[in-house]
Amino acid sequence: MGLSSEDALSSEHGLSSEHVELVRTVRRFAVQEVAPVIGGYYQRGELPYPLLERMGAMGLFGLPFPEEYGGMGGDYLALCLALEELARVDSSLAITLEAGVGLGAMPIFRFGTEAQRLRWLPDLCTGRALGAFGLTEPGGGSDAGATRTTARREGDQWVIDGSKAFITNSGTAITSLVTVTAVTGRAEDGRPRISTIIVPAGTEGFSVAPGYSKVGWTASDTHELSFADCRVPADHLLGEEGRGYAQFLSILDEGRIAIAALSVGLAQGCIDECVAYVGEREAFGHKIGASQVLQFKLADMDARTHVARLAWRDAAARLLAGQPVKREAAIAKLVASDAAMVNAREATQIFGGAGFMNDTAVGRFYRDAKILEIGEGTSEVQRMLIARHLGLPVTT
Repeated sequence: MGLSSEDALSSEHGLSSEHVELVRTVRRFAVQEVAPVIGGYYQRGELPYPLLERMGAMGLFGLPFPEEYGGMGGDYLALCLALEELARVDSSLAITLEAGVGLGAMPIFRFGTEAQRLRWLPDLCTGRALGAFGLTEPGGGSDAGATRTTARREGDQWVIDGSKAFITNSGTAITSLVTVTAVTGRAEDGRPRISTIIVPAGTEGFSVAPGYSKVGWTASDTHELSFADCRVPADHLLGEEGRGYAQFLSILDEGRIAIAALSVGLAQGCIDECVAYVGEREAFGHKIGASQVLQFKLADMDARTHVARLAWRDAAARLLAGQPVKREAAIAKLVASDAAMVNAREATQIFGGAGFMNDTAVGRFYRDAKILEIGEGTSEVQRMLIARHLGLPVTT
């Protein structure tokens, strides 16, 4: 399968023995348990619950959380390493993990009260339940500040009205909650005060539309949500009222590092598949791996992936050190998603007609890659953030 995780780790610094063992464990799981069956789930558009159960038993959903909440007591680097290894084989499982941890559980851990943590985190950390984050709206896209969903306080309840789009993990059989951004008032200058509110699954007035028909990530769960006179207790407010947008931005910086790691996994998976393929495929009486054209193509794919890996590792190291990461997270997300997209295109070209088939890993990689340039902030948004760090004027 090309460059092994152990080979890659031996040439890089900053990983503890626990991190290295985690990479090896997740890699074995991905190769031995995910790879043989994921194609069927992908083509049927089904969430692979048995694999999620195994991931929960392995502790993957609790990697960055303290043991007191059911977590593994690890760090964000551990989560990103697991995401990279999963995505080398399948991105649907990887995004389910990323969203479940980074968007479902992490906001509660970062901003929740102790009572909220104790209520929700144990099931989320052990994979018995999944959480989702309802931010994007049908007419909002990248402009999260244009939130139209509203929440008004009536006595000891919040009453929510509005809709959300493209929400991962929001309609599974084990979804326990969706944290929703909503306008809860106006500041003196007229700008909306956005807050985040926890809405338990099954709450009256909270509806989940049928799953989307997606180009990629077809073995993951994605829905549109609607809220009509949806009432939850006042203590379901997450964090400080009016600080929901700021909370989201900090979570998004972490999420971009995670998506960068996932993107690198997909890029590396393309290399793995291509190295194996060119070593076996013959044309005109020779192994096609002897072609310098293909060798150069694969060399570029490897170099591209290596640089992207260094970018997300650097951002993760800064995050763990408590340093600002907005620029570094944007750079990592930008270069890693580009590496995934380019490598997927090149891998499909190398495989030829076989690469255009959904029953090949390369075919799935090609379909999965594009969303990486869109989700967690488009590539254009990442460039905007980097330009702002350079002190350039804000443009529209």
